[in-house]
Amino acid sequence: MGDEILIIISLSVIIFTSPLLSKALKIPTIPIEIMMGSLAVYFSFIHENTIFELVAELGFLYLMFLAGLEVDLRKLIHAPPNILKKALVYNVILFSLSALITFYFKLGNIFIVTLPLISIGLLAALKKEYGNTDWIRMSIVVGLIGEIVSIIALTTVSAILEFGVTWQFYKTMLLFTGFMVLMAIIYRLFNNVIWWYPEIKTYLMPTQDHQEQDIRVSMAIFFVMIAVMLYLQLEVAFGAFIAGTFITTFFEHNKLLPHKLEHFGFGWLVPIFFIYVGSSFELHELFQDGLIKTALLIVLAMVIIRVVASLLFIKEMGLNRFFMLGLSHAMPLTLLIAVTTLAYHNHAITQFYYYAFILASILEVLLVMIFIRVLVSVLKIKDEVVAD
Repeated sequence: MGDEILIIISLSVIIFTSPLLSKALKIPTIPIEIMMGSLAVYFSFIHENTIFELVAELGFLYLMFLAGLEVDLRKLIHAPPNILKKALVYNVILFSLSALITFYFKLGNIFIVTLPLISIGLLAALKKEYGNTDWIRMSIVVGLIGEIVSIIALTTVSAILEFGVTWQFYKTMLLFTGFMVLMAIIYRLFNNVIWWYPEIKTYLMPTQDHQEQDIRVSMAIFFVMIAVMLYLQLEVAFGAFIAGTFITTFFEHNKLLPHKLEHFGFGWLVPIFFIYVGSSFELHELFQDGLIKTALLIVLAMVIIRVVASLLFIKEMGLNRFFMLGLSHAMPLTLLIAVTTLAYHNHAITQFYYYAFILASILEVLLVMIFIRVLVSVLKIKDEVVAD
């Protein structure tokens, strides 16, 4: 049997069986998909394949797109100023504690950037499982600020590792800054146009739609943003994220669209990404001396600094759930893998720490998602679920 056929069959089996195993084992679907991906590689059902990697990358970008769908910029702009200020302080605390840990244990400088990373991609999965609860909504608002900070950190580290402190580095940072300014201008212009001509929204996404025009427009925006980021040689995931926020912000009249896009993504495209993440770690690497211990220490450090920083939100969230904010941010799977891969390829970290970070990123999803489920069950953290 050819490798391509074996990969297709393996992916089909994993995508089909993972929700069934999730119900039987009472474990979130994502950790199961990651573990089954790793097992599939171990038993040689999945091999390195360019098309598989390409589809997985598309799944990652689509996950970031779905994360963007959770953010309405209008609501974010009108969020209470004290929440936005606390979100900034939250990130300052994360980077401060990260620097303290790095210098105290004499680790590489890359740890200062990797430990505080925040990616709200998996918050879309948490919302899918637990609903639009208070703690998830707060986590998304605070996490958005954190993700922007993380994207800036990722862009900076990527440019430094690739170009060093040269003119090309400054050029990349200028492009990124210019892109952010341009997006703010486009947002303001489009917001004004929509205000004067609201019929544009229903023209692009009609209420009675028999041609799936809403999905076509969404995909067009998604791929155009990816193309722009590729052309500018900036972080592509950020472009996918912005595409999602654009759709949610300006086409809020189409209430069914986010659900349609989620069903499409979580039904097949996003699971392929998580299977690929599992397949990127070969199980025999677990036997490296001290690897598991190092990975668990990385996980512990990342969880602790977030829980400590989330103490800022006791007043808003209460003593019985403030830590849910920190835990929900302790799964920067995609950004963590991206930064460590860049660092490894540019010889900023050794192969041992590369495997340790990859293992830590997987363990974070496994352990934190299971821990969140236990807390929700044991502590009865059941907020009022607000309809989208």
